[in-house]
Amino acid sequence: MRRILFAALALAISCGTANASQVQYFALPSGAGPHDVAAAPDGAIWYTGQRAGHLGRLDPKTGKVEVIPLGKGSAPHGVIVGPDGAAWVTDSGLNANVRVDPKTKEVKVFALPAEFANANLNTGTFDRKGIYWFTGQNGVYGRVNPSTGKTDAWKSPKGRGPYGIATTPSGDVWYVSLAGDHLAKVDTVTGEATIVEPPRPGVGPRRVWSDSKGILWVSFWHSGEVARYDPAAKSWKTWPINNAKSGCYSVYVDDKDKVWLTDFISNAILRFDPATEKFESFPSDKRGASVRQMLGRPGEAWGAESGTDRLVVVRD
Repeated sequence: MRRILFAALALAISCGTANASQVQYFALPSGAGPHDVAAAPDGAIWYTGQRAGHLGRLDPKTGKVEVIPLGKGSAPHGVIVGPDGAAWVTDSGLNANVRVDPKTKEVKVFALPAEFANANLNTGTFDRKGIYWFTGQNGVYGRVNPSTGKTDAWKSPKGRGPYGIATTPSGDVWYVSLAGDHLAKVDTVTGEATIVEPPRPGVGPRRVWSDSKGILWVSFWHSGEVARYDPAAKSWKTWPINNAKSGCYSVYVDDKDKVWLTDFISNAILRFDPATEKFESFPSDKRGASVRQMLGRPGEAWGAESGTDRLVVVRD
């Protein structure tokens, strides 16, 4: 497997927020088109180079980037770190889920069943039993058993749209459908999906994440809102993120239950405090940043600027 090292330029700037958080950028190889990011246990940051067809690994201490080609036709979308410490990737170009070993960089491909060609794979999550679940925007969701390599897939109840997916602390798996305009809970035994309608039609749920209490946070792309869904109370609450009423893309909840979002209209990362119901803004220093998803670890919230070929981190 051919690997490439790239010396990234790291640029740190102070952001004028109340708590003086620091924003730092890391340049990636030109044309990478980074889509999603994931923080690794060893301190490194994985990212999917969607346009270039590779998985990248940034060392934030040195700024160096290691590029791992995933195969001919690859177009990786999502990346997470599994309980095995490996990077797990949804690759729409390969129509497969991919595991990359963090030490050997071995690439293992788990192709979807033949009847689910062109699934347009998007995002993955692990349940509490170590099973990997994924979505495909062309109306598919499914799972991979890492111990056997077996892949199962199902058609979404409302067709096209499955996008973001997340696991709650209790082990429940939920996905959201952008085109299908709904939230759904997946039965991890049978694979059946139970639909939860949004508070009103046409909001476009794009990403979903759980806080420490199992409350779900959802980005409403079409309406420009962050939404909270309480599965126990079966209730929704929403907050607008901008005046344009569109463009809320990513959502990630950190270890302090602060909610991170991206606002495509204002070209900024947002932090929302559910306790005070207030937003803090971290605008990019370049136009068209287009941060599509965020993940992190204590004290760090990471994103990929797909429009500028950079990774970005906001540190407390």
